[in-house]
Amino acid sequence: MTGKRKRRIPTNIITGFLGSGKTTAIAKLIERRKEDEKWSIFVNEFGSVSIDHALVDSHEGKTEIQELAGGCACCTQASAFQPLLAQFIRRSKPDRLILEPSGAGHPAGIVDILRNDNFSGALDLRNIICLIDPNDFQDVQKRETLAFQDQIQLADIVLLNWTDSRDRETIDRCREWLEGMKPPKQHIAETSFGEMDPELLDRKFGPSQLTLSILDLDSTKAGLVTKTVVSLNSLRQRDSPQPEEADARQEPTPRNPLRFQNADSSMDAFGWIFDVDDVFDRTKLLDLFASVRSTLRLKGVFHCDDDWWSINQAKDEVACIKSAYRRDSRLEIIAGRGKIDWADFELEFLKCLAD
Repeated sequence: MTGKRKRRIPTNIITGFLGSGKTTAIAKLIERRKEDEKWSIFVNEFGSVSIDHALVDSHEGKTEIQELAGGCACCTQASAFQPLLAQFIRRSKPDRLILEPSGAGHPAGIVDILRNDNFSGALDLRNIICLIDPNDFQDVQKRETLAFQDQIQLADIVLLNWTDSRDRETIDRCREWLEGMKPPKQHIAETSFGEMDPELLDRKFGPSQLTLSILDLDSTKAGLVTKTVVSLNSLRQRDSPQPEEADARQEPTPRNPLRFQNADSSMDAFGWIFDVDDVFDRTKLLDLFASVRSTLRLKGVFHCDDDWWSINQAKDEVACIKSAYRRDSRLEIIAGRGKIDWADFELEFLKCLAD
């Protein structure tokens, strides 16, 4: 192919449980878009009656709306979703694409579709934003549904909406819950009426906001803990890394993770963050982790060859469950001081990457 390469379309997913205010938020974003930009909005409605196109103004041809009703684009309507989205992009030729998944759905499947070979060359998936009604968090039945949990787990940014009409105690409890999530959200904020700064669509976050709990050693020892971003060379030297040796990269690259280390007088902790395109062999991962006997805790989330998985190992107990998280793969291990040779472990860890 010759000629100038086409610019990938900035793309965002705005998700949230039923009634969280997604459509209102999108309508307000459209009002604040740059005048010379054309936006395309793809709305997936669980019900069979199309409504949302009537709620979002077309703004004199600067916004186009496409709806897919009658089921979730990630599962029951997946076969219709992909060709319809492709046709919509070709027809509307947007400067930005926003997808609003069904409030009853599991949007991780949509992320996987957007990253497949059919769309990855055309779409630049940026921040995923989830709106949450604090009253939904307060409702145990809603909070414990998989759709509610997955939507929040998937999101880079979470906005607590409806804060003008929810009591402060409920808002604070919801926020505390969100701030305790692992891996952490990149940004949590409060809003009302779906208002959000358009800058959030493209905001970039540095590695300090990409850590797991990296590395949450006992807070009573905080004065002894040092956090270091570790370079490959310092890791191979087997010596304690020095701050000036820290890896200056802001993001991992394929097969070349970011590394983090914490230590105190009795414990050592190490973390890795891998590029989203790195894919692991889950069987090899589990075999490797089972062979490491000296850990106090091992926790990670991984893009594997058969799905995304969260793996949590403490003592002799191992939990492996599917995860809606999609930002990157990451691992954190806490062990007794000097119990693990991190350089040797990383060599075996990298062998778990799928060919």
